[in-house]
Amino acid sequence: MKTKHRWILYFPAVLLFAAAAQADDRGYEIAARSDRTDLGFGDSSVELTMVLRNAAGQESTRSLRIATLEKPDESVGDRSLVVFETPRDIEGTALLSHAKILDPDDQWLYLPALKRVKRISSANKSGPFVGSEFAFEDFTAIELNKFDYTWVGEEPCGDYVCDVVERTPRYEDSGYTKQLSWVDQADYQLRRVEFYDRRGDLLKVLELDDYRNYDGVWRAHKLSMSNVQTKKQTELVYADYTFKTGLDESDFVKGRLTRLR
Repeated sequence: MKTKHRWILYFPAVLLFAAAAQADDRGYEIAARSDRTDLGFGDSSVELTMVLRNAAGQESTRSLRIATLEKPDESVGDRSLVVFETPRDIEGTALLSHAKILDPDDQWLYLPALKRVKRISSANKSGPFVGSEFAFEDFTAIELNKFDYTWVGEEPCGDYVCDVVERTPRYEDSGYTKQLSWVDQADYQLRRVEFYDRRGDLLKVLELDDYRNYDGVWRAHKLSMSNVQTKKQTELVYADYTFKTGLDESDFVKGRLTRLR
């Protein structure tokens, strides 16, 4: 009887472990399928508008451009360069990012008023980027293998049915304890992300819309990040992307920041 009793207790534990492992595998598979819908672009360039809204609804607008060099494989991350063009008080401000997987990302911020390049420490990547609701971390924390994944379920999301996947940062010094992501089952694109702060409270919600397919490479053209704690919002509206423009690693080095036009 004692042996049977122990087996009865053990058997449900095995089932729970197997179910958890299956949810982890399914979560990763969904995230990987989504991530791989935009591989093979080589490099890209795009102009966009950033709209900042405070809690009272007052707006300010900035224009910028982003250049990206695709990662060679999933063991490393993309390289990107963000450059502000207007307004005049931040014209020329630039952020260079070399995304890593589990090691701290390399990021440098160029401040033209000071003619100074500042390295962003790993402990400060959760801070706001030039007063927006996007953190420094948000510009590099999109690499597939930066997270552990668990499939939560599926539910309607707008005109789609989405898989809900919890992703937990594997890298140190993240400003988030977890993120919940909604990936549509039709085109496998990310439609919504909820970001939870270090206390485990909901901090921000990202909505992604206006997806366009560039010969098999998908890009969202409207991103809205809403801070549910401060009621502030930042919206990014993208123009058309240009791909395979001839960018290479020499365009994404620290020394280039002081020579931007």
